[in-house]
Amino acid sequence: MSAADGTRTWTWRRTWAQSVAHPHRAVIAGALLAASLIGLGVLYTVHPLAMPDIEVYRAEGQAAASGSDLYGFTTTKWNLPATYPPFAALLFIPTTWISLATLKVACFTANAALLAALIQLSCKAAGVRRSAYTAPAVLGATALGIWLEPVFQTLIFGQVNLALTCLVLWDLSRPDGARLKGLAVGIAAGVKLTPAIFAVYLLVTGRVKAACTALAGFVGSVVLGFLVLPDASIDFWTRRMFETDRVGKVWIVDNQALQGLLARVLHTPEPGAVWAVAALLTAVGGLWAAYRVHRRRGSDLWGVLCTAVTALLVSPISWSHHWVWCVPLLIALAAHTYRIPWRRALLAAVTVAFTARTLWIVPHAGDRDLHFSWWEQPLTSPYPLLGLALLAAVVWHTRTAPGAPGTPSGTAVPRPRTGARAVRIPAPASAVPDGAREPVQGAG
Repeated sequence: MSAADGTRTWTWRRTWAQSVAHPHRAVIAGALLAASLIGLGVLYTVHPLAMPDIEVYRAEGQAAASGSDLYGFTTTKWNLPATYPPFAALLFIPTTWISLATLKVACFTANAALLAALIQLSCKAAGVRRSAYTAPAVLGATALGIWLEPVFQTLIFGQVNLALTCLVLWDLSRPDGARLKGLAVGIAAGVKLTPAIFAVYLLVTGRVKAACTALAGFVGSVVLGFLVLPDASIDFWTRRMFETDRVGKVWIVDNQALQGLLARVLHTPEPGAVWAVAALLTAVGGLWAAYRVHRRRGSDLWGVLCTAVTALLVSPISWSHHWVWCVPLLIALAAHTYRIPWRRALLAAVTVAFTARTLWIVPHAGDRDLHFSWWEQPLTSPYPLLGLALLAAVVWHTRTAPGAPGTPSGTAVPRPRTGARAVRIPAPASAVPDGAREPVQGAG
């Protein structure tokens, strides 16, 4: 056994011993998780959780298995169509092997487990000591994280966001010399196109081999789709991928992308050229911020977060449940804010933004989304505003290299430290949603 293996084994044994020495922590964490699940059960009795997107995925799997028209059907009472590439439909075939009721339970359980996994991955990527995220700590954070609005929406829609986020973060948090680094990013892009931007991040930060591996994974997914579902592949790649209206209306408050923000601010359902220019500038600025924080601060996690926020902003539609990247964002903030009061206040403000559900509180029936007053605009677009502020803050904090003359004291985005002292990761305060909007999104 190598010295490194010995260190990991010793750390694991010490962490296990600490958990045994404090069994009350596990009891408290278990009780908190049980309370969260009971709360969800109570909410379900009041407002049934339809989980429409998992029904769409199942219908896609059925179409792929039977060879029927993958993009010609609609399902659920909202008439939702298939919107993912054919490769995703192939992955959804196993969902047809069990009943829909069993599938919904399995989907909910899997998403809860993926949330716990995402918390662990985020802590590791943020440089938090292993002893700070023991099993009781992760269970407690999972119990509270369920009530983050993007996570909660992912659960009630039966979405794949947490799975894709875990896949991307796991891949990008591996050492640069890791075997086949980038492949998981390419596979995620094959399921849902937006993760492809992480291959661009790898490229601009000089990791050409990993970027090419990501491209190979994506191309492989496309080729597999063509081999198994040739007609559906031609249909998707030549026509369906450009039909954003299949997913839903861009101007409703559900859309927390830059285009949704501009449509509501400009009171128009089609922001057109204004959005195209703004999206291009945001894409360039976001990737530039990711490059700078990686190059000047050596922080890959913050680079990944900047890239994720950029993807969410420039995508034509980013439903609120796409913002599950708030989990690693909150942990990254928490890992480096425990000693500085203003940073603790920032963490609290960001946590509130992802739990307050202001976009649902403001009345938005019918087409009122296009007639919001000026003071309602920030309440209905909290995530894109927060994303733009994050990118601007990272650019400002990285305006000079560490140690260079004129570097402001205490303003740099800190490099994750493996040997940092143990810190407590504050989890978001739980909050029962103030009424969810009827599911109108596609399985996007």
